[in-house]
This record gives sequence, C-alpha cells and structure tokens, in this order.
Amino acid sequence: MKHLLLLALLFHGKILSAQNTIGLPAVVNFSKAQYQGNGQTWDIDTDTRGILYFANNEGLLTFNGNYWKGYPVPNNTRLRAVKVAPDGKIYVGAQDDFGYYLPNRNGVLEYTSLKKYIPAGQTEFADIWNIALYNNGVYFKSNNKIFEWRNRRMQVYNAPAEWKIMGSTAGGVYAQDLQQGLLKLVNGRWQPVCTNPKHILITAFLEEKNDTLLVATLKDGLFRIVNRQLIPLPTEADAIFRSSRIYCAIPLGNGQLAVGTFSKGCFMINTNNGKVIQQFSMDESLQNNNVLRLFADARHNIWLALDNGIDQLRYNTAIKQILPAKHNSLTTYAAKVFNRQLYIGTSDGLYSTPLDTVTDLSYSKGNFQPVANTRGQVWNLTTIGSHLLMAHQEGTFEISGNQATPLLKDLGCWAYLPLSGKIITGCYNGLALIRYNNSRVSVTRHLAGLYESLRFLAADGQQHIWSSHPYRGIYRFTLKNDTAVDYRLFTQKDGLPATNNNYVFRIRQQIVAATMKGIYEFVESRGQFIPAQGIFTPLKNIPVQYLSEDSSGNIWLVADKKPGVLNPKQQTLTWFPELTGKIVSGFEFIYPFNEENIFFGGDKGIYHLNYKKYSRHNAGLSVLLGQVKASSRKDTLLYGGYQTTEPLQPVVLPNAFNSFHFEYTAPPAEQGNHITYSYQLAGFDKQPGDWTVKTEKEYTNLPYGDYTFSVKAKDNLGNISAAASYSFTILPAWYQTYAARAVYLLLLAGMIWYLYRRQQKKFAAQKDIHQQEQQHLIFQHQLELERNEKQLIQLRNEKLESDVQHKNKELATAAMHLVQKGKLISNIREELIQSVKKTNDPEVLPSFKKVMRLFEEAENNEEDWAQFAQHFDEVHNNFLRTLKKRYPDLTTTDLKLCAYLRINLTTKEIAQSMGISVRGVETSRYRLRKKLCIPGETGLYDFLTNITGE
Repeated sequence: MKHLLLLALLFHGKILSAQNTIGLPAVVNFSKAQYQGNGQTWDIDTDTRGILYFANNEGLLTFNGNYWKGYPVPNNTRLRAVKVAPDGKIYVGAQDDFGYYLPNRNGVLEYTSLKKYIPAGQTEFADIWNIALYNNGVYFKSNNKIFEWRNRRMQVYNAPAEWKIMGSTAGGVYAQDLQQGLLKLVNGRWQPVCTNPKHILITAFLEEKNDTLLVATLKDGLFRIVNRQLIPLPTEADAIFRSSRIYCAIPLGNGQLAVGTFSKGCFMINTNNGKVIQQFSMDESLQNNNVLRLFADARHNIWLALDNGIDQLRYNTAIKQILPAKHNSLTTYAAKVFNRQLYIGTSDGLYSTPLDTVTDLSYSKGNFQPVANTRGQVWNLTTIGSHLLMAHQEGTFEISGNQATPLLKDLGCWAYLPLSGKIITGCYNGLALIRYNNSRVSVTRHLAGLYESLRFLAADGQQHIWSSHPYRGIYRFTLKNDTAVDYRLFTQKDGLPATNNNYVFRIRQQIVAATMKGIYEFVESRGQFIPAQGIFTPLKNIPVQYLSEDSSGNIWLVADKKPGVLNPKQQTLTWFPELTGKIVSGFEFIYPFNEENIFFGGDKGIYHLNYKKYSRHNAGLSVLLGQVKASSRKDTLLYGGYQTTEPLQPVVLPNAFNSFHFEYTAPPAEQGNHITYSYQLAGFDKQPGDWTVKTEKEYTNLPYGDYTFSVKAKDNLGNISAAASYSFTILPAWYQTYAARAVYLLLLAGMIWYLYRRQQKKFAAQKDIHQQEQQHLIFQHQLELERNEKQLIQLRNEKLESDVQHKNKELATAAMHLVQKGKLISNIREELIQSVKKTNDPEVLPSFKKVMRLFEEAENNEEDWAQFAQHFDEVHNNFLRTLKKRYPDLTTTDLKLCAYLRINLTTKEIAQSMGISVRGVETSRYRLRKKLCIPGETGLYDFLTNITGE
C-alpha cells in the first residue's frame, strides 16, 4: 500500500510538473519596506473605485496604485480581516475589537468601533478572523462568537463548540463549527448543511451554483456539497494540497480557481477536469511560498497576501515571459514555430518544446529541452520550405526535432535569404551560398568580392541582395555565377542621414533603411535613399533599430529602444512600455507568428504578446485623486483621497494658503498599462499640460480666486479616462477686500487732492522762479551784450595794435632804408673824393664841386624825414607833433631818437639809422632825458608811450 501511495505521489508530481504553461505573467513584488507595514497580511478587499485595502499586523493598509498609507486601529492590535461594504464602509476585524473606517467630508478615513454595541455579557472575544456581507448584514467571526450587525443593532451567535471559519456566497452565510460541522444561517438560526467528518476543515467558500456549494479544505483538497453530501473534486495537485495545506482559495471565472497553499505557493486549477493550469511559487518570482490570502481585482489581477510581503500576479495580462531554461534567465535572439514545436535561440544554445492545440501559445503546457549539438550563441532561425535553419556562432545547422545537423561549420553565421533556389547566408566574413538538391546539400563557403560581417539581408524585385553593416553603410550585391558578387556601397553621400547605424529591411515590397533619423526608402530612379513618407511619418527623426512585417501588414519595430507596432490600416502607432528596457539592445528581434503570438527577444528569456487580446483592452480606465494639501506656515490636508458619502464641496481658504500639492494615480488594476497623466488648474493654467508619468503636481504663490484642479489618465492604447477634479477658493487678503479697496479709493482721492493742491503751489512757485529766471536771463543777456561789446572793442584795439605794430615795422623798415640810402650816398661821395684826388686834373674840379653839393643836399635832404614824420604821426596819434608842442626845444635829431625809441628799435638799429655810434646813441638818450625832465625811476620808453595816452 505504501508503494502504491508513493507511486501515486510520483505520478501526480510528474503530471504537475508537466502541466505548467510556458508563458508566465508578470509578478510585482511589494515588500514591507515599500508599504511600511508588518510582513504578515491576512485579508484583502477593494472598493468601487479600485483602491485596495489590506488587513495587516500593523493595521489597515491602503494602496491606490501609487501610494501606500497605513491606518492603525486605536488599540494598535493586528487586523485579521477586512471587507468593503456597498455603502463605502470598510469593515475590519482586529484583536478584541471590530468596526469600520469611513471617509469624513474631507476624504480622510476615520475609525468607528462597533464593540460598544455588543450586548452586555457578550463582550469577551479574541481575534476577528472573518468578515462576511449578506443581505445588508455584516458578520464578524471570532473563535467563540459570530456578531451580526444589521440596522444599527448587534446580535451574537455563540459557537456550539468553536467557530472555525465563516464566509458567504450568493446563497447565504456559512460557518463551520468544530462539533456540528458546516452550518448555514437561515432566518436567524444555524442549520446543518452536511454531516462532514470532523477532521475536514473548510478554509474557503468558493461558489454556489444550482444547489451545489464548492469549498476548499485545509488538508483534503476541494469538495462539492450536493444534497448534503461531501463529494471530492479530484485535481492533479491533491498530493501537494494534502502535504502543503490549502490556506485560501478564490474563484476566477471560466471554471478556474486560484488556490493558495501554506508552503507551495499558488495553483491555478481547472474545476472542469481538475488539471493544474499553472503553479506560482518563488521559482516564478513570488517573494515566498506561504500564501495567507488571495484576491482578484476587477481586471482579474490576483493579489497574494504572503507570510512576508504582498504580490500582484498579473494573471490576465496579454504579455508573458517565457524562460527556455527555467533556472537560468538566458538572453534570447531568435524564435520559430516549426512542426508544432516552439524553438528559441539563446546565448547558450537552442531550446524547444511541443505546442498544444491552443490559439495563444503561451498557454501551452510543457518543458523546454535543449537541442543537441547547439551549445553556444544562436543568432537566427529561418524556415525555408520544409527546412529549419539555425544561424550559430559555429556555422549553419539544420534542425529536425531535437537534433541539429551541421551544413556549414567553423564559420559564424548571422542570417538567411532564399533567392531563386539558393539560400544566401550572411556570415561573419561575407556571404555564403547553400543549395538543396533533393536530399543533397551543396555549400559555397564564401562568395568572392567582399569580406565584411553581414547580419541583415533583404532582396528587392530585381534580384539584388541588400545588406547593411553598422559602420560601413548599406551594400547592394549582384551575384556572379554563384561564386562571387559585385556590390555598391551606399553611405551618407547617397542620401542616408549618416554612414553608420543603418539597418536594411524589405517592408511592403520595398527596400527601406532604419536609421537614426527615421525610415529611409530607396528610389531606384534616383539611385538614392530619401526619407520615407506615408505610414512611416510618425517615425520621423526617431532612431529605429528593427522592422518586421507580419502577414496582416502590421509593421513591428523597435525605435529608440522601445518596441511597438505600426498599423497601416488604422494609421496608428502603439508602443509597448511593459517591454521597454527588456529588449536586447543591438540585437533586436521580433517574430510576429500571428496576431495572438508575437515573440520579442529579451535579455531574460523571450516575451510573448497576445496582440489581439492586448489591443481589445479598452475597459473602464479611471483616475483617482490621492491627497490634496495646502501650505501656509504648515501643511494642511484638504482631501485624503477616499470617496466620501457626500459630494465634495469647494473649499474656501484664507489667503495665506496659496501653495498646493496634488497627488493622483490610476487604480492598481491599471498599473500594467503604464499610465500617463495630463492635468490643468483652471483659473491658472491656460490649457492642459502634456502627458507625463508624474503622479504629483505642485503650485506655489497662487493669487486669490476660484480654481479647479482636474487630471485625466491615458494608457498606451490611447484610452483616456474621465477627469477627476477638486475645486477650491483662495480668499483675498485683508488688503485685497472690497472694504480695503474702498479705503484705498478714499486715500487715493485724498492723495489726488493733496497732489493737486501741492501741484498748484508748485506751479506758483515755479512761476515765480520762472519770472526770476527771466529777469536773470535778461540781466545775463545785457551782461552778454556788454561783454560782447567789450570783446568787440578789445578786438578792435587788438586790430589797431596789430596795425600799429605793422606800421611800426614798416616805419622801422623805412628808417632802415633811409639809413642804408644815406650810407650808400656817403660811400659814393667818399669813393668819388678819392677818385678825384688821384686824378689831380683841375678841369674836373668845378664839376666835382657841383656833384659834391648834390651829395650834401642828398645827405641833408629833409624831405625824407618830413615824409617819415608824417607817417609816424598818423600811426602814433600825432606823437611827434605832440612831443614838439610840449617840448619845443627838441631838435630834429631829438625827435628822430624819440621816434625810433617809440617804435622800439634797438640801440644798434638806432645807431645805424642816425649814422652815429652806439655810444653816441646812449649819450643822445641821456641828453634827451634831461630835456624831457624824466625822473630816474621812469623808463624813457614808458614815458614816450604815455605821451599820446595823456
């Protein structure tokens, strides 16, 4: 018997291990450091807006999709249960207390205890482990009592022995007693449902249909209760359920259950056939395997309350991860569905698994096996006819089942291109050629002409082969007799935006290049690449690394390291932010097998997308306001983020509260869609802001007025939520009120009157000043006229003086001329006398005497002096006449000396003019001073100058 049991366990284990689906949904881990609570969480529920509530050892935890908050109960005990009622009350069960949280008018949760309503003598109880809602009643279960809260009255049901569990379905409220078994509350009385053995302990009431109740038990698996009979529901996991124990379970719809165990994680069970759909444990990224509670939200995400942490299992997601090597997250570079098997090329060889007859291949059950002789780097998988070729670092291999047959060895290969019965192979050092001839294979190891690494291959309609090199440019080849190639290299000078980082593909029957500036297409008539228009316009100036066209015409791509799809029919570009950062950079790969099976090469396994399911996600996107805070000297919480029973009224705030902080988010069920937000503060922002991933916004120093903050959410499919809004009013400061403005007007009027009077006085003073200035100007003008007249006189005097000086120079010149003339005549007379003395001729004496008389007359000619004296008096204001008149004793020689002194001739010049010696001049000056009676302290020149002045 023991051996049979062992074989049964082994059989069940093998079946279980073979039933895992190859696709794993994402698991999001929340540690206690994130939610700031205790490791153990006992219960989970949600409200109508999608906010989640967790019963934690530290109290009530809430999660709105972005922010965690904690609300301890007043007695600071552990919470064991939580349930949200339709009226918005959040009922909780703690140790020695139970009650409910309800948002106040500001959206802040406040706790109300119901313990005070318990009848006297019934207040002794320990932990409240279960809460159930049914028919407007709320039921709280402790080990010894069940409390019913209805219409503000409390009724107590004491346990016959010990209440083990309580729950509700659509058919009523159920509880299990240690002695009486499973009971149902009917008209205020507990009635037996079935006589189950005492050792069977129910842990979950799952669903009730057609008088059949489905329950989960701690050690004995799943049961249906029909006609008071306990009928086992066998599953492939029964052996594990017996050893690991079922701690919780929930129905998922479509005949599926989620079962949480104490040490083996969570199992997805098909209740129709008992098969295990999937197991989730630490191997599938759970934080631990002890599942205390399960909960499914509106999007069928499953939340797991663990013994240490909280996990979100995105069970209904359209994106899953496939790990070819279960315990090794290998990088994947290629995938291919061939002969009902899925092949995945990784950094450590090729793996394969059989596929079930399901449309979504991620639900296939099986285990990957390595393909023999393929260890090493796999770059590409290509089906050509009935052949599957693998490009490997060691060459080309043909794959058949789980075997690899080498075709081209010891030469690294990248890609394959079928062309007119030939297979062109891109290799590490150029091109190779493979031919299939019935069962024979012929290989040309290298086509002469080029020795470059060629990873991308495409063919146009003219039998040209196109390839790209990341640093050289784009090549176009023409085959020559299957042994060599001619080529042309296209670079930046041929229209490409740059020579490097170009990747060539054939899309929509045309050769295009994915570049750092978008998509470029080749125009044969021009022999150049030009920017592609039409459907590729959304990718303008975006660096594109990869393109792949599916059978429906959709263009799958990786641009700026983000995967997406371009739908030419709908002219839409959809990004997949869930995969951003998970694609292998530099070796991007997308395999669109069909619309339900798109494979993306990843750095940790391969990612599977059910695009049909993903694109239909358009239900109920919403956005929540988290907290609203106003700041003055300290922060004031205006809105706590929870739905109140009354509509939010606009808040009126003093003027000091002019800075605000808003938090907003999408409910947790939406977080897998990578939400962006757009906000606007009406009354301040002129238009809504750009879409952003930020979940908070601050405004500072707002002026007084009426404001409404509104925010919308948008997912990557373009679905936009309704706006969540919050209105408030900032009052004006005291100096901005109407009364203050009236005072300001009065003050302004008084100021204007004061300024008017002041201005009048100012104008009068300015008028006086102006008159004074005018008089001063007149006086200044007169002074200016006088000054000008004096200047004019001065100029005239200066001119006269200049003229006098000029005349003096002329007189001096004339005097010198007379002196020279006298000397000349004297010299002639002397020469003539000497000549006569030498002749001694008496006959010439008479004539000589006549000539001598002429010389004497010439020397004593007074006409020159008279003419000089006349001119001198004209210049010097009758100087000689005045002098002669005053001093009649003056001789002609004295007058000449006075004249020469007046025109300021030097002593030497005077001596020459008068024909005397310098000493004779000095003697004459002395005699002249005597005649003129000039005192010794007065200079002769000064005296003579003053003669005419006097």
